[in-house]
Amino acid sequence: MPQQPSPRHSDARAPLLTVTADTLIAVDFGPRTRRRPPGPYGRLFALPGTRAFTLANLIARLPMGMFSVSAVVMIAGTRGSYALAGAVTATGLAATALLAPWIARLVDRRGQARVAVPATLCAALGSLALLLCVRYDAPAWTLFAAYAATATTPNTGGMSRARWAHLLKGDPDSLHTANSFEQAADELCFMLGPVLAAFLCGAFFPEAGTLVAVVLLVTGVLAFAAQRSTEPPPSGRTVARATAASTSPFRSPGMRPLLAVCLALGAVFGSTEVVTIAFADAHGQRTAAGVVLALQAAGSCAAGLLYGRLRFAGPAEDRYPWCVAAMTALLTLPLLATSLTGSLPLLSAALLIAGMATAPTMITNMTLVQRRTPDGRLNEGMTLAVTALLGGIACGSAAGGWVVEHLAPTAGYGVPVTAAALALLVTLAMPGTRKAT
Repeated sequence: MPQQPSPRHSDARAPLLTVTADTLIAVDFGPRTRRRPPGPYGRLFALPGTRAFTLANLIARLPMGMFSVSAVVMIAGTRGSYALAGAVTATGLAATALLAPWIARLVDRRGQARVAVPATLCAALGSLALLLCVRYDAPAWTLFAAYAATATTPNTGGMSRARWAHLLKGDPDSLHTANSFEQAADELCFMLGPVLAAFLCGAFFPEAGTLVAVVLLVTGVLAFAAQRSTEPPPSGRTVARATAASTSPFRSPGMRPLLAVCLALGAVFGSTEVVTIAFADAHGQRTAAGVVLALQAAGSCAAGLLYGRLRFAGPAEDRYPWCVAAMTALLTLPLLATSLTGSLPLLSAALLIAGMATAPTMITNMTLVQRRTPDGRLNEGMTLAVTALLGGIACGSAAGGWVVEHLAPTAGYGVPVTAAALALLVTLAMPGTRKAT
């Protein structure tokens, strides 16, 4: 009886040899399994060095959502004054608005590693000084001085976007995917950062959030700076780029309206945060405010990843008004949810849906900012946008707090709707932006 082949030797991939009369051997490898082509994000991270610098940058970026919450909890918990805590963090935002473009300009001219590392160490010392001043009950003015020193923190998200722009030059579709991923990463960090900070400060000691944020920031920036193979060359090294860098991004055609929109969008974010905390506190569930805000960021993160997989035929200028209009329309949902029902779970669902318009709007905005920024000054151009956002956040926080205190938390949700409507008006009044491309 002939021996049957064992299962381990009957692989469909094994070649079958057929000998003909002419002693020709035909080789048939049988059925083959086709590999599924990688998606846009798979192709993105197949580039050498991209995974390493992205992971390091995410570690460095996570503290961006931790510092302000940690400072507020730490100062208010020990000094018993939310007014003092808010004033200190507002001072830090103002200092960042002044120093961030200058730091970004140095990064473009001297290189990311040469500037980001010392700037980060200076910011880390400022955070540690704030921690010590709070811990040992130093005079109030020392809190302002210490937190102002943290303004030297480099724009880690801008540096990551600059690397993508350098690696993907001439490939707008892949750059769109990269910008979408970066915006989703921003949303993820600002979703997890406040929750992590609140947990550390509550579960351990008030200074724990700031301490962990400093460690993450320094570790992430050092690891990011070590990835030299993907770092864009400094603009000061070539005559061509130095000449192109003579034009300030702020003076580039179409840039100022975009920055005005960023200012209004920042007011949306700042007012939404303050009003949501006040609304949850009014319903006796203040600790749930972080989770509610995290849901909004989660909706934006998911929408950003989906937006990155889409391919658009028309220019970004055509999509921009629609994105801002969708954001304005969806922001009416939290206002309706709180006005008609006053339900915190319903508010959570409304913010989740409203957040889905945030990432597409910001992705399109950053795409336009990149296109209008002169060569060699990309990090500075994007930092200008971030600075405008920070200024808007400060204004929105103040406006939202005033409405909550003098009217009601429910009425406070009218502030982000108003700010988004102003952003839409500015967007519709941008006549020269299409020609600038």
